Amino acid sequence: MELYLAQKNTTFRFYKRFIINNMASLKLFTLSFLISIFTALNLWSQNSNIVNPPSNIKSITLKPKKPNAYAPIIHLGETIELTFDDTDGDEKIYSYKIEHCDYNWQVSNIVSTEYMSGFAQDRIRNYENSFNTLQYYTHYQLQIPNQNNRIKISGNYLISILDEDDNIIFNRRFIVYQPKVNVGVTAHRSRDIAYINEKHNVQFIINNQNLLLNNPNEEIKVAIYRNNDWNSVIKNIKPKYIRGSQLLYNYVDEISFWAGNEFLYFDTKEIRNATNNIAKTRLGNIFNTYLYYNEARGKKPYSFYPDVNGNFVLRTIDADDISLEGDYSFVHFALEYNENLNNNNIYVYGAFNDWQITDDNKMNFNRQTNLYETTILLKQGFYNYTYVSVDENSQINTHTIEGSYYQTENEYTVIVYYRKFGDLYDQVIGVGSASSEKLQN
Repeated sequence: MELYLAQKNTTFRFYKRFIINNMASLKLFTLSFLISIFTALNLWSQNSNIVNPPSNIKSITLKPKKPNAYAPIIHLGETIELTFDDTDGDEKIYSYKIEHCDYNWQVSNIVSTEYMSGFAQDRIRNYENSFNTLQYYTHYQLQIPNQNNRIKISGNYLISILDEDDNIIFNRRFIVYQPKVNVGVTAHRSRDIAYINEKHNVQFIINNQNLLLNNPNEEIKVAIYRNNDWNSVIKNIKPKYIRGSQLLYNYVDEISFWAGNEFLYFDTKEIRNATNNIAKTRLGNIFNTYLYYNEARGKKPYSFYPDVNGNFVLRTIDADDISLEGDYSFVHFALEYNENLNNNNIYVYGAFNDWQITDDNKMNFNRQTNLYETTILLKQGFYNYTYVSVDENSQINTHTIEGSYYQTENEYTVIVYYRKFGDLYDQVIGVGSASSEKLQN
């Protein structure tokens, strides 16, 4: 019995000493494990409420109702317009729902009457069928605000299109801001000598002299985008310095972007004719547009392409009204790329599908032509696009195929959010932007 107790005490002392000696490692392991779990949950939550459209929904645009505006960012009180086509062409009854979201694009914990006057959900009443087109479709159009609803507060918003059973067909994000601070933004060449020819560094100052901040590090949040690409966002950056009524964000590495390359483009406003970057057109049941195949530009010198930073403009010279008379064609993309992909996939990428990675824009290797190819049904217009690779973890790489050059002209946009202690939602109180066309050094 005494021998048993002695062995038991020895064992207990051994485990006690082991735990004490390894407490720091155990804490570090536990902390790392929890961080990985929370990070995974955060990444999942950021994308969990985004629904991509089915194959019959095409040509979705969501932008301010003013000339030369592409980004879905409006001043409180301005009009934003949503349009889309349903290629089933059977005049379905669609409705829409508008939801206020927080900084991380999760639905805010406030009732609709706090952010909307009127109805947060209503029918889309403005729709018509196409005419004089080979591809038949129903065109839908909606403007916010309208006689049935008006947005009352700033913030992130999600607009969802619903079918007759209230199932979400697709949704889109937009931002409403009410300026309470001034945001000065500048673009620079990277300060890291290793990436000075490949990356841009973004710096900005928030002037909040008209806004009382008790704790700027907690009350103010920012989101920085390149070319209004939702996937490019850099978030959760605190001010590096606080100087009076100014918050300074002049980091070296924390706010740096791969500069990428200028976007490629094509224009199908004359859908029957081959024009710049279009090798040929063919007519079957509908039009087919064959682009010249593209060569990967990652190892080539920089060459200037005039672009609209990944956006697209629906237009035609074949008719008066692009909404109802614009036709569709199957656009055939082809890319020559001979490098090892390491199990990654290649996608055609741009604002034409809201920067999403879907089966519709995925490229497949054709062993007969030795090219990566895909075909996308697109309405007549001017389109920017590029090629990206995507790994098994859905991480998008914009520079491996197309290269990255500091000379590339990009638009960088800073969104400023504010939530004071006790508030239930995030306001958007400032928007600033800068082009890398003239880099500040």
